[in-house]
Amino acid sequence: MSDGAISQDEIDALLSGVSVDGLNASGHVGNDPTHHFDIPTLQKMADDLQPKTEENINKYTGATFKVDKPYVEQANRDIVLSKLPEVVIGVNADYTTGIKGSHLYLVSPEFALKLFSLVGGEAASEVDDMVLSVVSEFVATHIASEINILDATGKAAGLANATPQTLNQSKAMIMFPQGDFVLASYPITLENDAYTLWECIGGDAAEAMTKALGGGAEEPAPLGAVDMGAAAMGGAQMGGMAGMQQPMGGQMGGMPNMGMGMGMQQPMGGMQMGAMPNMGMGMPMGGMMPNMGMNMGMNVPNVQQLQFPNLQNGVAAGEQGNIGLIMDVFMEMTVELGRTKKSIKDILGMGEGTIIELDKLAGEPVDILVNHKPIAKGEVVVIDENFGVRVTEILSPQERVNELN
Repeated sequence: MSDGAISQDEIDALLSGVSVDGLNASGHVGNDPTHHFDIPTLQKMADDLQPKTEENINKYTGATFKVDKPYVEQANRDIVLSKLPEVVIGVNADYTTGIKGSHLYLVSPEFALKLFSLVGGEAASEVDDMVLSVVSEFVATHIASEINILDATGKAAGLANATPQTLNQSKAMIMFPQGDFVLASYPITLENDAYTLWECIGGDAAEAMTKALGGGAEEPAPLGAVDMGAAAMGGAQMGGMAGMQQPMGGQMGGMPNMGMGMGMQQPMGGMQMGAMPNMGMGMPMGGMMPNMGMNMGMNVPNVQQLQFPNLQNGVAAGEQGNIGLIMDVFMEMTVELGRTKKSIKDILGMGEGTIIELDKLAGEPVDILVNHKPIAKGEVVVIDENFGVRVTEILSPQERVNELN
């Protein structure tokens, strides 16, 4: 802070919990429901992918990588951020058909540069578009192996994912799946160098994968829930005992099951049954409970309804005031004319005069992005001798979220 600049981590801290046009701090709308993941089933899928991943990377690079046993866990944004370097390469490849949900891969820049040097035959000093293309192709091989495993189950036919979008950016800018998600970590080593391929699977996609693989997590019973089957069985047994006929001459102490589970003490072993006309021995157990339940030694839990805070009122005015602290922070604004996807062979074969066809039509609005996130559309104009963009449309918060997803 000595130079007057503000770091990305400080920006995130200032914006934590601040609501802007219905978006929360992670850039998503609303809260994510809780998921209960079947980690063992997803771990088995990752174990099956381990040899495929090793085979794919070795064929792709011509080197001898070793992929160790992967580790699958339930995670969230904070957990993953603690594992990542400050700058990472993220590949968004959401599932769109058969299974739907967020699907994100992460690698370090060092791993990306190593892949590029092996595939391209020369070292790169920094991560550029060609390096990102190599990472995207490698991730595509992993996705293909994963789809083959899921397709083989016959319960996820027609699986497809969106075209991978690869970006090199600060880890704080990565768009992680909402709420809790599944994180699969694949340790990869080459000689003495160790790397990791991280795969983040959104909650909806992870649960759909689990179902396709024949697994499924059981949701925990609510607090204070009663096993009605066991209760009914217990009531039937006790009710049957309450209806037992005891000869009038029998002693109270001669009824060995009378006090079972009731914590009753019988100091008067010689009391005659005939002297106890109101014990209700012929009455169903349900009729005995109102008068006897409090005196049977049973521990009745004190169950209270959980009160949740009202989330509709937004944050306090003091928290929203924090946004003013970063108003003078500069952010990168980019105008994107269009995109296309080329093989490495085509890219390496380009030279002066090569024409690259983009996915935009002539006259179609161009995209305006801030820190690689779309916020508006516009048209290209010429001001004096410089290019410019006239803003023609500002994306709504919901449209911005849809564009990001």
